[in-house]
Amino acid sequence: MARTRRSGARLRLALFLGVGLGMTGLGLVAYGTHLLRGLELGSVDLRFSVRGTQSTPKDISVVEIDADTFSAFNSAGIKGRYPFKRRLFARVVDNLSRGGAKVIAYDIQFTEQTNPYDDNTLVGSVAAAGNVVLATTEVDDQGHTNVFGSDEVVRDIAHARVGNGAFPTDSGGVIRRVAYKVDKLKSFALVVAERATGKTITPAEFGNRASTWIDYRGPPGTIKSYHFSDVYFGTFKPGTFRGKIVIVGPSAPTLQDIHPTSSGDNMPGAEIQANALSTALRGFPLRSVPGWLSLLTIAVLGLLAPLASLRLNLLWTLILAIGAALAYVVVTQVAFNQGHVLSFVYPFGSLVLASIGSLGAHYLLAAFERERVRDVFSRFVPESVVEQVLARTDDDLRLGGVSLVGTVMFTDLRGFTTFSESLPAAKVIEALNIYLSEMTEAILDNGGTLVSYEGDGIMAVFGAPIEQENHSDQAVAASREMLLVRLPRWNAWLREHELSNGFKMGIGLNTGSFMSGNVGSERRLEYTAIGDTTNTASRLQGLTKGQPYLLFMADSTREALTSEVDDLVFVEEFEVRGRQGTVKIWSIEAANSEAFDAREAEAAAAATAAAG
Repeated sequence: MARTRRSGARLRLALFLGVGLGMTGLGLVAYGTHLLRGLELGSVDLRFSVRGTQSTPKDISVVEIDADTFSAFNSAGIKGRYPFKRRLFARVVDNLSRGGAKVIAYDIQFTEQTNPYDDNTLVGSVAAAGNVVLATTEVDDQGHTNVFGSDEVVRDIAHARVGNGAFPTDSGGVIRRVAYKVDKLKSFALVVAERATGKTITPAEFGNRASTWIDYRGPPGTIKSYHFSDVYFGTFKPGTFRGKIVIVGPSAPTLQDIHPTSSGDNMPGAEIQANALSTALRGFPLRSVPGWLSLLTIAVLGLLAPLASLRLNLLWTLILAIGAALAYVVVTQVAFNQGHVLSFVYPFGSLVLASIGSLGAHYLLAAFERERVRDVFSRFVPESVVEQVLARTDDDLRLGGVSLVGTVMFTDLRGFTTFSESLPAAKVIEALNIYLSEMTEAILDNGGTLVSYEGDGIMAVFGAPIEQENHSDQAVAASREMLLVRLPRWNAWLREHELSNGFKMGIGLNTGSFMSGNVGSERRLEYTAIGDTTNTASRLQGLTKGQPYLLFMADSTREALTSEVDDLVFVEEFEVRGRQGTVKIWSIEAANSEAFDAREAEAAAAATAAAG
């Protein structure tokens, strides 16, 4: 038993460690190869949704070239397809400048020449304002642009700056990040932030990464916007743009500058730039945690359930796994709200896979243990009730002590001790094993439970550990089979091998209440039944010595019979040690000692005749 338990402990350790290391390894490989990048990014989008809309930045406004602008221009007789004549853009610059805009940021590309008048008008307005930032996506290998014809014109004549208006995109065109530089040109939103603050954003301030998260303030429409036409016509309220950074760009769907983002679909490019600008002005508050922390989290969560399973049972492992999963969901969201983007899919996936693996390992171990216990119990209880017995065991495979009514049997082989002293040990053990096998089969086949072997003696109970109404009938039937079938067959084997002419046996049966259950230590367990009923059964078996019947059953056993026994006979009343008064003793004709001797003599004679 101790060796079995040690072997089981090693199997448990190896199984759960294998699950933990395997699932953790899968999580680490998936993380390192970005296998679930789409799901990971989707989890960030979900975190934006859970966080909800944040406070709208007061110092940023968006001027949109939208459908209302086209309608207003058409109504005013301003014709022309987009892009508008540059004189219109120049007028907007003039009106924003007179309105006190701190920075005017055009998310519109002015790289191609149109006509000298319009081009010079726009350059002049930009130069007069002195606070304009222009966007482009056309950059050469050295990071130079051809906005207004060249960087020199932008710098020396227009007194403006240029930033790359492109964003890195994920699958599906989703914009979640802003780059530090694109094609060696600093991103438009960062240049706007530098123009507004007068401070250069260094790579260190950016986080020393190629790109960082845009901390969107909310879904499309969160940042205050105005119609381009209203600014052009000057119909906005005085002070609307005073001290603000104004980003001008298209938003009409026909202009195809609408994009999906972390905080929602269909966000105009100008509003995306405004969110990136807000992120830069606030010092890039939303940042991914270091990679080593993600790896550590994957390892901890991947090993949590398997290691816990070494100490906890299936239910508590499941509770711990669910608790850890819920806790990590909360921690991930709380950290996000504080500006820390934790990896979610890979650690959570490792936890889920390891938990499922651990549950599977629990079931596998339980199946192994159940089969082992089934094998143990099937040796001393009938196969038909093994499942019922297993259902009553606790975690330590113990049958809890119960008090019930049943029939107890004791048997003893007459003269076997003397017989064993005259033969080699191997022959004695062989003969004894055959005898015990025969008697055990009789007990189990008749619904009895084998309790113990005591040398050549046997203790068995009927009606325990599973209650049976006909336990007394089963005990009598088993006794009859022992005396009429099993014992004669064994005696024939002895004569065949010239070991002995045969033996008699005594059987004692008593019915009443007794306590039963598993007793012992963790290293050794035994099923037993104790009480006065047990003691009396043992003494009845002892009283059969020298009596005319090989079976003695107490009157309580006779009274408990549920069906009539045709050959039931009353023996007499005996005083039984340990009990007050006498006990009425009964038997069956089949257990008559003289009749048994006659049958054995006849069988011996037949065997001799056959041999001669």
